[in-house]
Amino acid sequence: MNAGRIALIVIGSLLLLAGLTAGAAAAAVGILATGQSENGYLSVPEETYSVGTYALISDDVDINGISAGDNVGRVQIRGTAPDGELFIGIAARADVDRYLAGVPHSQLGDVRFDPFSAEYEETAGAGIPAPPGLQDFWAASSEGPGTREIDWPLQEGNWTVVVMNADAAPRVTADLQAGVRVEVLGPLAGWLILGAVVLVLGGIALILAGILTGRKGGGPHPAAGGYPGPEGGHGPYGHAAAPAAAAAPAYTPARAEQLTAGRSGAPYPARLYGELDPGLSRWLWLVKWFLAIPHYLLLAFLWIAFAVATLVAGFAILFTTRYPRALFDFNVGVIRWSWRVAFYANGVLGTDRYPPFSLERTDYPADFDVTYPEHLSRGLVLVKWWLLVLPQALIVGAFSGSGYVMVRQAGNWDWDGAMNWATDPAAESLRSAGSWTVGVSLLALLVLVAAVALLFTGRYPRPLFDLVMGLQRWSYRVLAYTALLRDEYPPFRLDQGPVDARDLPVRTIAGTDP
Repeated sequence: MNAGRIALIVIGSLLLLAGLTAGAAAAAVGILATGQSENGYLSVPEETYSVGTYALISDDVDINGISAGDNVGRVQIRGTAPDGELFIGIAARADVDRYLAGVPHSQLGDVRFDPFSAEYEETAGAGIPAPPGLQDFWAASSEGPGTREIDWPLQEGNWTVVVMNADAAPRVTADLQAGVRVEVLGPLAGWLILGAVVLVLGGIALILAGILTGRKGGGPHPAAGGYPGPEGGHGPYGHAAAPAAAAAPAYTPARAEQLTAGRSGAPYPARLYGELDPGLSRWLWLVKWFLAIPHYLLLAFLWIAFAVATLVAGFAILFTTRYPRALFDFNVGVIRWSWRVAFYANGVLGTDRYPPFSLERTDYPADFDVTYPEHLSRGLVLVKWWLLVLPQALIVGAFSGSGYVMVRQAGNWDWDGAMNWATDPAAESLRSAGSWTVGVSLLALLVLVAAVALLFTGRYPRPLFDLVMGLQRWSYRVLAYTALLRDEYPPFRLDQGPVDARDLPVRTIAGTDP
């Protein structure tokens, strides 16, 4: 895959991600705008605040670049005094400081609402303030019995909210609620939606251009297989070798018979191959994940393009029953590239040969291919990727789990019949720490055992390799089905070994040693 195509896909993926981010922001802003439409303000719950000093003041509200005529937003403060008359006012912080200089007052600190709690920072003094209603510096104020309310337009300055008894008596107690209305939320949501649409469409266009630009004609997808084989035109499995294939090993009849023992059923059209390198380094697996970082970075963008191509292909199948060949070859290539990296770095550790940066088939000792379908079902495209695949996804998730299995430490659950998460002290300590239990998946554990064996013995246990390959083969078949590449349902079977035995022809078994 040339640099120009990759650049288009990377730029398109970045635009797509930016568009999706803008879409998520538009949704959040839209929810806030809808919340404003219910009562005109986004408000915190009404709670009772009480201090023993002469005044309760808020922290500073610093506003820059807004004048009263801009109509950007408004602040609403409502309060009710259980006994007597209440005063609520907003004024510049400097004026409030002069008014309350030497007067005992309390500044509101951290507030929590579930459950409610409030912290206050008290300022000592011996002064007694004049009644607040007699002061002339208030930007907005209200005083009297019952519920008092101020509605103030946001404007530039450093402001403070003051709550006092109207007669300036100490011990202020009031039921207070604050709200804000931002007038620009509705227009902002609209602009974000427009930007999201432009970015997403532009990103999809660049991704598709990257997939289609300079594309070579799709190579043959033989009906029965096509694993790489040695020079001479035929692989060890009797099929035509892939272009440039030259290094996959041939099997002796005894090994082929071992691989094909007990085989039944038809071969699945998504084929995964990987041959164990007999000369693996004892220690290289410790750093392969680091060496593969360039692959991971490129694959992150390629998988974004993969998702776009799959979505477009789904609509194409729905209307034409055909998977566009260019998108099909690209998606198979992305899976193939990912499989080679997994075989090298973390999914198998089956070779020390560095994977090529290519979507095409090569002579690498790991390969993935799917037979191109001439027609696909319109109906299945609507349900197979989310509904029909569920049994397979549960099984694959059980042994792969994307690397980890997590159990949330919250709720009223029993764990192995030994711990009740609602009452057990150990559970409470875990819950308060916000922790999770994390366990390595079966597949990751098997690869770890193989790595340890390789470190201490210099050998990768062959039965373990065959089992890992079987689990990976099952996973990749399910991936191909989920990605709409085939309509045939993946088999519920563990086809172990470097190749599915059903793809090995009978003449290989009856042949002579190479």
